[in-house]
Amino acid sequence: MKSALLFAALFFCLSSLQAQFEYEASAEHPFGLPNPEAPEQILDYAPLIGECDCSSVRRKPDQSWDVPKNMLWRFKYILNGMAVQDDALHEGGTHGGSIRQFIADSTRWYVHYYSTNFPSTTLPAWEGNKNDSTMVLYKEQKAPNGMDGFYRITFSEMTNDGFKWSGDWVNPDESIVYPTWKIDCIKRKEE
Repeated sequence: MKSALLFAALFFCLSSLQAQFEYEASAEHPFGLPNPEAPEQILDYAPLIGECDCSSVRRKPDQSWDVPKNMLWRFKYILNGMAVQDDALHEGGTHGGSIRQFIADSTRWYVHYYSTNFPSTTLPAWEGNKNDSTMVLYKEQKAPNGMDGFYRITFSEMTNDGFKWSGDWVNPDESIVYPTWKIDCIKRKEE
Protein backbone atom coordinates (compact mmCIF):
# COMPACT_ATOMS: atom_id res chain seq x y z
CA MET A 1 0.00 0.00 0.00
CA LYS A 2 2.80 2.40 0.92
CA SER A 3 4.66 1.70 -2.31
CA ALA A 4 1.51 2.25 -4.41
CA LEU A 5 0.86 5.54 -2.60
CA LEU A 6 4.51 6.59 -3.01
CA PHE A 7 4.39 5.69 -6.72
CA ALA A 8 1.19 7.71 -7.21
CA ALA A 9 2.69 10.73 -5.41
CA LEU A 10 5.90 10.50 -7.46
CA PHE A 11 3.92 10.18 -10.71
CA PHE A 12 1.81 13.23 -9.80
CA CYS A 13 4.90 15.31 -8.97
CA LEU A 14 6.67 14.38 -12.21
CA SER A 15 3.53 15.00 -14.26
CA SER A 16 2.98 18.43 -12.75
CA LEU A 17 6.66 19.35 -13.26
CA GLN A 18 6.45 18.36 -16.92
CA ALA A 19 3.24 20.39 -17.35
CA GLN A 20 5.07 23.47 -16.00
CA PHE A 21 7.52 23.28 -18.92
CA GLU A 22 5.21 22.18 -21.71
CA TYR A 23 6.67 24.67 -24.24
CA GLU A 24 10.28 23.52 -23.87
CA ALA A 25 11.95 21.36 -26.51
CA SER A 26 10.85 17.73 -26.32
CA ALA A 27 10.91 14.58 -28.44
CA GLU A 28 7.56 15.61 -29.89
CA HIS A 29 8.60 19.28 -30.41
CA PRO A 30 12.42 19.33 -30.78
CA PHE A 31 12.50 23.13 -31.21
CA GLY A 32 9.98 23.91 -28.47
CA LEU A 33 6.73 25.81 -28.85
CA PRO A 34 5.71 29.46 -28.41
CA ASN A 35 4.11 30.06 -25.04
CA PRO A 36 0.60 31.54 -25.41
CA GLU A 37 1.38 33.74 -22.37
CA ALA A 38 4.34 35.34 -24.22
CA PRO A 39 3.94 38.64 -26.06
CA GLU A 40 2.42 37.98 -29.51
CA GLN A 41 5.76 39.06 -31.04
CA ILE A 42 7.20 35.67 -30.03
CA LEU A 43 5.73 34.55 -33.37
CA ASP A 44 7.98 37.02 -35.26
CA TYR A 45 10.61 34.28 -35.40
CA ALA A 46 8.17 31.43 -36.14
CA PRO A 47 9.26 31.00 -39.79
CA LEU A 48 12.87 30.54 -38.64
CA ILE A 49 12.22 27.92 -35.95
CA GLY A 50 14.01 24.72 -36.93
CA GLU A 51 17.24 24.12 -38.83
CA CYS A 52 18.50 25.87 -41.94
CA ASP A 53 21.37 25.09 -44.29
CA CYS A 54 23.04 28.39 -45.07
CA SER A 55 25.76 29.98 -47.18
CA SER A 56 27.69 32.70 -45.34
CA VAL A 57 30.06 35.23 -46.92
CA ARG A 58 32.00 37.99 -45.13
CA ARG A 59 34.22 40.86 -46.17
CA LYS A 60 37.95 40.26 -46.02
CA PRO A 61 40.35 42.89 -44.61
CA ASP A 62 41.09 44.04 -48.19
CA GLN A 63 37.33 44.82 -48.54
CA SER A 64 36.72 42.05 -51.11
CA TRP A 65 34.22 39.27 -50.38
CA ASP A 66 35.60 35.99 -49.04
CA VAL A 67 34.64 32.58 -50.41
CA PRO A 68 31.15 31.51 -49.18
CA LYS A 69 31.17 29.02 -46.30
CA ASN A 70 28.49 26.55 -45.27
CA MET A 71 26.79 26.83 -41.91
CA LEU A 72 23.92 25.30 -39.98
CA TRP A 73 21.63 27.82 -38.30
CA ARG A 74 19.23 26.41 -35.69
CA PHE A 75 16.42 28.39 -34.01
CA LYS A 76 14.36 27.15 -31.06
CA TYR A 77 12.03 28.43 -28.37
CA ILE A 78 13.58 28.60 -24.89
CA LEU A 79 12.57 29.74 -21.40
CA ASN A 80 9.41 27.66 -21.70
CA GLY A 81 8.44 29.33 -24.97
CA MET A 82 9.00 32.92 -23.81
CA ALA A 83 12.17 33.61 -25.87
CA VAL A 84 14.12 32.36 -28.88
CA GLN A 85 17.67 31.05 -29.05
CA ASP A 86 19.74 30.42 -32.12
CA ASP A 87 23.00 28.58 -32.73
CA ALA A 88 25.08 29.14 -35.85
CA LEU A 89 27.61 26.40 -36.55
CA HIS A 90 30.05 27.59 -39.21
CA GLU A 91 32.24 25.48 -41.45
CA GLY A 92 35.76 25.88 -40.13
CA GLY A 93 34.90 25.78 -36.44
CA THR A 94 33.73 29.28 -35.50
CA HIS A 95 30.34 29.27 -33.86
CA GLY A 96 27.95 31.80 -32.40
CA GLY A 97 24.45 32.28 -31.18
CA SER A 98 21.92 34.64 -29.69
CA ILE A 99 19.23 34.83 -27.07
CA ARG A 100 16.26 36.84 -28.33
CA GLN A 101 13.71 38.36 -25.93
CA PHE A 102 10.85 40.70 -26.70
CA ILE A 103 10.36 43.22 -23.91
CA ALA A 104 6.79 44.45 -24.03
CA ASP A 105 7.46 47.63 -22.00
CA SER A 106 9.82 48.91 -24.68
CA THR A 107 8.00 47.17 -27.56
CA ARG A 108 11.34 45.92 -28.90
CA TRP A 109 13.32 42.78 -29.44
CA TYR A 110 16.64 42.59 -27.58
CA VAL A 111 19.16 40.18 -29.05
CA HIS A 112 22.22 39.18 -27.00
CA TYR A 113 25.02 37.71 -29.12
CA TYR A 114 27.82 35.32 -28.12
CA SER A 115 30.59 33.70 -30.13
CA THR A 116 33.58 31.39 -29.90
CA ASN A 117 35.60 34.10 -31.72
CA PHE A 118 34.83 36.86 -29.22
CA PRO A 119 34.23 35.46 -25.70
CA SER A 120 32.93 38.25 -23.48
CA THR A 121 31.91 38.84 -19.89
CA THR A 122 29.23 41.23 -21.17
CA LEU A 123 27.18 40.22 -24.18
CA PRO A 124 26.60 42.84 -26.89
CA ALA A 125 22.94 43.53 -27.61
CA TRP A 126 21.04 44.60 -30.72
CA GLU A 127 17.52 45.98 -30.57
CA GLY A 128 14.74 46.38 -33.08
CA ASN A 129 11.46 45.13 -34.52
CA LYS A 130 9.82 43.18 -37.31
CA ASN A 131 7.72 44.72 -40.08
CA ASP A 132 6.05 42.36 -42.55
CA SER A 133 8.70 39.75 -43.46
CA THR A 134 11.70 41.86 -42.38
CA MET A 135 13.33 42.08 -38.94
CA VAL A 136 15.80 44.96 -38.44
CA LEU A 137 18.06 45.20 -35.37
CA TYR A 138 20.64 47.87 -34.46
CA LYS A 139 23.65 48.24 -32.18
CA GLU A 140 25.69 51.45 -31.87
CA GLN A 141 29.08 51.01 -33.49
CA LYS A 142 31.60 53.50 -34.80
CA ALA A 143 33.12 53.03 -38.25
CA PRO A 144 36.88 52.29 -38.40
CA ASN A 145 37.43 56.02 -39.18
CA GLY A 146 35.55 57.02 -35.99
CA MET A 147 32.28 58.07 -37.67
CA ASP A 148 29.19 57.50 -35.53
CA GLY A 149 26.82 54.81 -36.71
CA PHE A 150 25.27 51.43 -36.13
CA TYR A 151 25.79 47.83 -37.03
CA ARG A 152 22.46 46.88 -38.59
CA ILE A 153 21.30 43.29 -38.85
CA THR A 154 18.46 42.52 -41.25
CA PHE A 155 16.47 39.31 -41.60
CA SER A 156 14.50 39.51 -44.85
CA GLU A 157 12.33 37.28 -47.01
CA MET A 158 11.43 35.32 -43.86
CA THR A 159 9.24 32.38 -44.92
CA ASN A 160 8.81 28.74 -43.94
CA ASP A 161 11.25 27.92 -46.77
CA GLY A 162 14.15 30.08 -45.55
CA PHE A 163 15.41 33.63 -45.21
CA LYS A 164 18.18 36.07 -46.04
CA TRP A 165 20.36 37.83 -43.47
CA SER A 166 22.67 40.80 -43.85
CA GLY A 167 25.00 42.69 -41.57
CA ASP A 168 25.77 46.28 -42.58
CA TRP A 169 27.46 49.27 -41.02
CA VAL A 170 25.21 52.32 -41.44
CA ASN A 171 25.56 55.98 -40.48
CA PRO A 172 22.83 57.47 -38.24
CA ASP A 173 20.51 58.50 -41.12
CA GLU A 174 21.37 55.34 -43.10
CA SER A 175 22.51 57.36 -46.12
CA ILE A 176 25.73 55.32 -45.97
CA VAL A 177 25.34 51.53 -46.00
CA TYR A 178 28.41 49.30 -46.00
CA PRO A 179 27.60 45.56 -46.23
CA THR A 180 30.02 43.34 -44.27
CA TRP A 181 28.28 39.96 -44.10
CA LYS A 182 25.57 38.12 -46.05
CA ILE A 183 23.86 34.82 -45.32
CA ASP A 184 21.27 32.93 -47.41
CA CYS A 185 19.39 30.11 -45.67
CA ILE A 186 17.16 27.27 -46.84
CA LYS A 187 14.99 25.62 -44.21
CA ARG A 188 15.43 21.89 -43.68
CA LYS A 189 12.19 20.03 -44.17
CA GLU A 190 10.93 18.02 -41.21
CA GLU A 191 10.94 14.30 -41.82
